[in-house]
Amino acid sequence: MASAPRQATLLPSATSIDALYIVRRSELPSDLRDLDRVTLTAAEVTDDGFTMVVGTEGTIVDIRRDGVDFEVEFAEPVSALAPVAAADLRPVKRAVA
Repeated sequence: MASAPRQATLLPSATSIDALYIVRRSELPSDLRDLDRVTLTAAEVTDDGFTMVVGTEGTIVDIRRDGVDFEVEFAEPVSALAPVAAADLRPVKRAVA
């Protein structure tokens, strides 16, 4: 009995993912990306109600609204998260690719 031919499943390679990221990056309004270290240029309130003052450093853990807003995690208080507009962030250190 002959079976139907199997279709090849193509998995994205690192190169194609990098290319997609580069293309996508050109569409985003900000040059910031996941895991970049940033500092606040405006006071922000965390999800738990803590106020993070200007100059507080954190790490971008999520990109929202196509780079208009970011979810930033701060070390103190432990694992504090805050949604922050791109205009209220200044890059400190680029994440290692």
